Amino acid sequence: MNVAGTVRVPGDKSITHRALLLAALARGSSRIGGALASLDSQSTARVLRQLGAEVSPLREGSVVTVRGKGRLRAPMGVLDCGNSGTTTRLLLGLLAGHNFSATLTGDASLRRRPMRRVTEPLSRMGARFIELGGDGLPLTVRGGRLTPLRYAMPVSSAQIKSALLLAGLAAGVPVEVREPHGRSRDHTERMLRAFGYPVADEGGWIRFDVGGKIERFEMQVPGDPSSAAFLAGAAILAEGGELGIAGVNLNPTRTGFLTVLERMGARIREQGATEHFGEPIADLLVQPATLHGTEVLPEEVPGLIDEIPLLAVLASRAEGGTVFREVAELRVKESDRLALIARNLRAVGARAEVQGDDLHVEGGHGTPAGLVHSGGDHRVAMAFAVLGIVDGARVRVDDMACAAVSFPGFPEALRAIGRRPGR
Repeated sequence: MNVAGTVRVPGDKSITHRALLLAALARGSSRIGGALASLDSQSTARVLRQLGAEVSPLREGSVVTVRGKGRLRAPMGVLDCGNSGTTTRLLLGLLAGHNFSATLTGDASLRRRPMRRVTEPLSRMGARFIELGGDGLPLTVRGGRLTPLRYAMPVSSAQIKSALLLAGLAAGVPVEVREPHGRSRDHTERMLRAFGYPVADEGGWIRFDVGGKIERFEMQVPGDPSSAAFLAGAAILAEGGELGIAGVNLNPTRTGFLTVLERMGARIREQGATEHFGEPIADLLVQPATLHGTEVLPEEVPGLIDEIPLLAVLASRAEGGTVFREVAELRVKESDRLALIARNLRAVGARAEVQGDDLHVEGGHGTPAGLVHSGGDHRVAMAFAVLGIVDGARVRVDDMACAAVSFPGFPEALRAIGRRPGR
């Protein structure tokens, strides 16, 4: 397959979640263009409606209007967060600073994901929790008056960090957090700074203090770099041509996958750089390339955790071996991604194994063929769909519908970027 043309990917999922949450805290109507209309974003919009905000329907290509009341209101009924860990964990932080009780649940996958990593530090601030499902959902939070927090996080996680910062925002108290390995995505910090809140990075500690104000706003959400990664991966595996991906968020905490791809020999250029709400945005130009193996270090992992399924698939087509160090965090995503990636690579004829917390992938050039069991994980499904574009490949993914969690219309987008040689 050759690639050609310029495409746009859906709006950034992380920024969409945060924009909706902050708009619900503002007093008056905010307008959010380019918001991702995925299942996860729909979950955030749905629970915010239950918490008193007026949120217009999320539709691709439409501007979302959010009318906030300045504070969240006690909900009627249980808050169903669907499959969205981001919705759940960020919301736990916000609810911790509100003086009412709320119960959160989700689908079977989300109910299995650990929540004590968020509830334990929030408890130190004074929030109370009733576990109805062990270390997971359903879970009841009782918020209220909180105390300041200084907390060294056991893992680098944007969801944990953001939950604690949002708890400080809702309660009006300072929060200091430190991540152990590398810096996770910093969209929350950038958005809080845009509203005048002092958020400093000093000696590895992120320090949030009161002083700003969330006011109604207008925002254009840039393209999601994690979604762009899959189309970029397809362009790298293509036989010829060049693919443009327009208006991608290139926040430095989100572009670790580009650094790794370039180290592996990928040919990717940026052009037309601009900035909005503190977020750098540019177009990407991607050409096919011959890749070689590399080592992904622990400090790199927080900045590319969502792209590891795609990087592992590309590593299976590279010259030599690739190792991803200390990627245990993949075990507590939408699935046990670590096991799924290795198992599915072997299922399509590649060599891959998990050794402790490391993932080893051996490159090769055989024709990939086999059935991929996605486990309902959108990023695993999309990664192996990309592998399916290789000439002669016979890769079948059991559930491509789950891609709608983050990239509605992904199968169609993947087909649209290519054309067979000679046509």
